[in-house]
Amino acid sequence: MHILLVEDDDSLAAGLQQALGREGFVVNHVASGRLALAAVAAEQPDIIVLDLGLPDMDGLDVLSQIRDKGVRSAVLVLTARGEIGDRIAGLDRGADDYLPKPFDMQELAARLRAFERRLSTAASSKICIGDVELDTAAHAVAVAGQPVEMPRREYMLLKTLMESAGKVLTREALEARLYSWGEEVSSNALEVHIHHLRKKLPDKLIKTVRGIGYTVSAT
Repeated sequence: MHILLVEDDDSLAAGLQQALGREGFVVNHVASGRLALAAVAAEQPDIIVLDLGLPDMDGLDVLSQIRDKGVRSAVLVLTARGEIGDRIAGLDRGADDYLPKPFDMQELAARLRAFERRLSTAASSKICIGDVELDTAAHAVAVAGQPVEMPRREYMLLKTLMESAGKVLTREALEARLYSWGEEVSSNALEVHIHHLRKKLPDKLIKTVRGIGYTVSAT
């Protein structure tokens, strides 16, 4: 999942990027409302984590403009404003969830995983396709009941494909969910990850759609 973090506290943002990266999320960060609007206009993220206390404009105004433009990304408002009126205002303007500061990182990650399930139509944290079971809460993969060890990016790639089972995902879409802005990506990195995954998974689970990308069957 591609997350856009809108947070003006650089140290907090860096910590969130690192912690959520370990949870299997790709997080891109901007520090102002105007940069957030520009980033969303360029490429809609799956989830927006939005602080309300931004230096150039109120986060609620950013939220309103995002929704007025028809952006349907899930939005989690993350702010020090804890009054019930502020929470209601955020929800009324189109926020999907609200988490006041200070917060527990595990709770934030759990709420983001709930967004993931909603976006992928998965009913629980476990996604099963054939003999392959992926548990997004435990960050675990099993094949025919046996645990399979995977590096972080292989796990993220498999999770992305299984969450979108039945859909063909382009190379560009997959890379956007594996790498954040500014990360150096070699030209064959995605193919290398796919190659390693196929060695650990049942034959033909991951299919290549020539000239477009990759997919896994929904059954």
